[in-house]
Amino acid sequence: DELLEGLKGLDRWPDKVRLMQENWIGRSEGLKFDFEIAETGEKLPVYTTRPDTLFGASFCAIAADHPLAAKLAEDNAELKAFCEECRKTGTTEEAIEKAEKKGFNTGLSVKHPLDDSWTLPIYVANFVLMDYGTGAIFACPAGDQRDLDFARKYDLPVIPVVLPEGEDAASFEIGTEAYTGPGKMINSRFMDGMDAMDAKAAMIDKAEEEGWGERTVNFRLRDWGVSRQRYWGTPIPFVHCDDCGVVPVPSDQLPVKLPEDVSFDKPGNPLEHHPTWKHTDCPSCGKKARRETDTMDTFVDSSWYFLRFCTPDADAPFETDVVNEWLPVNQYIGGVEHAILHLLYARFFTRALKHVGRTNVEEPFEGLFTQGMVNHVTYKDSDDQWVFPELVRSRDDGTLFRSDNGLEVTEGRVEKMSKSKKNVVDPDDIIDQYGADTARWFVLSDSPPERDLLWTEAGIEGAWRFAQRVHRLVMTPPADIAPHGAAMPEGLSDSALALRKATHKTIMGVTADIENLHFNKAVARLYEFANAVGGKCVGEGAGEALREALETLVLLVGPMMPHLAEELWQALGHKTLVAETPWPKAIEALTVDNTVKMAVQVNGKVRDTIEVAKDMDKADVETLALGLDNVTKFTDGKTVRKVIVVPGRIVNIVAN
Repeated sequence: DELLEGLKGLDRWPDKVRLMQENWIGRSEGLKFDFEIAETGEKLPVYTTRPDTLFGASFCAIAADHPLAAKLAEDNAELKAFCEECRKTGTTEEAIEKAEKKGFNTGLSVKHPLDDSWTLPIYVANFVLMDYGTGAIFACPAGDQRDLDFARKYDLPVIPVVLPEGEDAASFEIGTEAYTGPGKMINSRFMDGMDAMDAKAAMIDKAEEEGWGERTVNFRLRDWGVSRQRYWGTPIPFVHCDDCGVVPVPSDQLPVKLPEDVSFDKPGNPLEHHPTWKHTDCPSCGKKARRETDTMDTFVDSSWYFLRFCTPDADAPFETDVVNEWLPVNQYIGGVEHAILHLLYARFFTRALKHVGRTNVEEPFEGLFTQGMVNHVTYKDSDDQWVFPELVRSRDDGTLFRSDNGLEVTEGRVEKMSKSKKNVVDPDDIIDQYGADTARWFVLSDSPPERDLLWTEAGIEGAWRFAQRVHRLVMTPPADIAPHGAAMPEGLSDSALALRKATHKTIMGVTADIENLHFNKAVARLYEFANAVGGKCVGEGAGEALREALETLVLLVGPMMPHLAEELWQALGHKTLVAETPWPKAIEALTVDNTVKMAVQVNGKVRDTIEVAKDMDKADVETLALGLDNVTKFTDGKTVRKVIVVPGRIVNIVAN
């Protein structure tokens, strides 16, 4: 509950990640009750989130690892083999969803809790998991697709209990798809006519009043088994002694360190095979003992490393006062694949440490940013083999072939770059051809960083052209620039003032974009700014404005193209590094426009634009608009009936 409740305060986390954690924790409210096994009188505990569908039950199913299944399998070889088959299916949602629904009829049945004369057969089923709820379910095939698939396969009853709006209870039937939506209850005795959500509460109330069930909160999240049979991981600090049993390693002997002379030439746990490391003395009695050779899951290490970063040289794991001062982490950047493992474990560790008084920190990461993946088109040849992009060539007719053996090539889907599908681009090749700056610029420019990036040759070429353009602007500027250190004159020509305004607007925009991780927007602004720098700038202060603009351009591209920026900074006469230079600050007065462009329409169609002072009187704006050549052209011979001026936006002239 605490982990779930804490998600509400993580307002700088992506909604999708918070939802993923919420679903992984999987809090649900439902009914827990015992079926009575008709043949033996034993109890079979069941948990359900849909007690409203109890009158639609047609069978019970238990997991292959359920104690009842294990007991029955002792005397039934066929059932034992089926249980083994179930264990091989896998326990992930995806594996269960894809697997064919299979069951084994145990020959036992349970009595319906509301009708002793109604019995339901008990199956061992491959889609029921022991680690959720009680490992046993009742199945209402009309309201659950897995249950329906199973019921159709084994010819079990399908009783609809929720009637969709607009359907007739007398004729409504379930076909190949279960109905999981809202509706009114049918075939449900005392609940008939109730809304489904009201029926759920009514059934729980009845169970508690009659004493055969209780309202229960359940979680999908299970206990975390942290032991692994691997070398990489923190040794579990226990020893096994024949006399004392399992004994913890004393605090003054921690941490237990891994041996460095380990061998990986045998299958199994390398620590188990080490000739000396596992042999030690019992901390309690001093007799010969054996170290625990399992190590902890490496997620244990990654669940608190950020605490250690605060005090990397401390003898203790971390220093509480320092950790309390520095944490939580302001901004975490990582892949969405960590959403329900590393990030959840880190949250658990942080809260657990607070509970035992080691820190005052509840949440480890204040802000979370999940970057997208780099994607590329996939290719396969006529032998159905994946092909590296650099081996694909195109003919004049557009067909593709392999350059190494001539086989025909088919273009496939765009997918995340992976070695297995060979849709990868060697960074070394890109850097050799274009340079690291160009590669970095393209990755940042193509799309928002939280989205996937499609790697294309055209994209990298465009980034390369921009890098060359910036280089040309500095090395061969469009006009003479003022000497390094020259003061900006008070009087400026219109073009010099316009360039200065573009410079300071760009500083303000790029700064905000980078702070908000909108790198692609920063790149777009710099493309636009480069156009302004390359434009015509003449008259008073032109050389000074151009120098300021070029220096600003170099500084602003610095984080994304650092090598190019350093070279050009030196070329502009600076002896320091861009990396050592303060980030430019915008002069606010130069970021505010005193004029505004307004569209001029004649009978609803835009015919021209005018640039006017923001505070210009409406009558003056009207006079200016009516004097435009394009307006005169389209009103000639007509009478102007009305002129509508929307300040700062549009002038609309009505003439006929």
